[in-house]
Amino acid sequence: MIFRILEDQYAQKIRDSRAADQRYMRLALALGRRGQGRTWPNPAVGAVVVKDGVIVGRGWTQPGGRPHAEPEALRRAGGAARGATLYVALEPCSHFGKSPPCVDAVIASGISRVVSAIEDPNPEVAGQGHAKLRAAGVAVDVGQCAAEAAHDHAGHFRRIRDRRPHVILKLAVSADDRIGAAGRKPLAVTGDAAKTQVHLLRARSDAILVGIGTVLSDDPLLTCRLPGMEARSPVRVVLDRALRIPGDSRLVHSARTTPLWVVTSETAEAAAAMKLGAAGAQVIRVPTDLAKPGLDLSAVLRALSEKGISRLMVEGGSRVASSFVAEGLADEVWLLRGPATVGADGVAALDAMPLSAITQSPGFKVRASEALGNDTLTIYERA
Repeated sequence: MIFRILEDQYAQKIRDSRAADQRYMRLALALGRRGQGRTWPNPAVGAVVVKDGVIVGRGWTQPGGRPHAEPEALRRAGGAARGATLYVALEPCSHFGKSPPCVDAVIASGISRVVSAIEDPNPEVAGQGHAKLRAAGVAVDVGQCAAEAAHDHAGHFRRIRDRRPHVILKLAVSADDRIGAAGRKPLAVTGDAAKTQVHLLRARSDAILVGIGTVLSDDPLLTCRLPGMEARSPVRVVLDRALRIPGDSRLVHSARTTPLWVVTSETAEAAAAMKLGAAGAQVIRVPTDLAKPGLDLSAVLRALSEKGISRLMVEGGSRVASSFVAEGLADEVWLLRGPATVGADGVAALDAMPLSAITQSPGFKVRASEALGNDTLTIYERA
């Protein structure tokens, strides 16, 4: 009987320990999300130092990618880190970059155990951080909340493995699947709560992309305009094969305040590119097939990845959106739907492609759905 009681007590202790590991890891993940959109080209990571059931240090990757989350959490923990457990949302780095390896700081701090959510696919890390910790006598557990971590770090993983950013396509549509009025005139189809979600998504993205058609018809600003979050605006990217972007557009006028990158073909006029450069914009040329319209989206994404972009929000228009879907380059779709109808003469959400290419496609599955006032938000992801 006594052995049964001891076994039950041991099993309960294990369950309690696992529950605590999950709780602290979810805090580390939440801390990491604070940096999304601000840490590129580095991933946005969170870390928590726990000793005897008490949180003694918290950290997350700082703007610009440094310092990393682990040294931030260890700095705040100070001497209390000795003998403590470090929870970190991504494998600690083990290589010298612009800062020393995080594993060295972890070992020097006296941390006795590291709980890591997931291995970093970066070939300069790729398990070496975990191995170095174990070699130094630090206990290492890997895999806690791994699925959540993989989602949070999707941009980092995509950039390492596929040499392109993780693409989040945003569509705001009417009840009859329209995004604009007749004549491609802009039209508000969703309310304030939905707009707030859009601006939050902008703040959590490294860059936001539109086509030149959207610029010419809407003259957008593409910034985050939530109070106190203006500085969280992403890099604005415009696909403009022939460099038609007007010099008096709001995007060009604000290029020195919020970065503006204009992606164009190798054959675009040098004079137009120089004018944009003089206004503070950056012109990026990509290889272009002259026999096809538009720009090669794979080449565009590769160029953005090489510049450090890992989370890309695509906001329009309908032709750009349909191109990303048709080429299998949309990793997530945020579909905001308002209650009003526009009519058959309005602008279709995906140009000539039906919206069912997303909503009824076996290639996408619903990850989440919620009501936003009178509107709804449904998030689809690759199946």
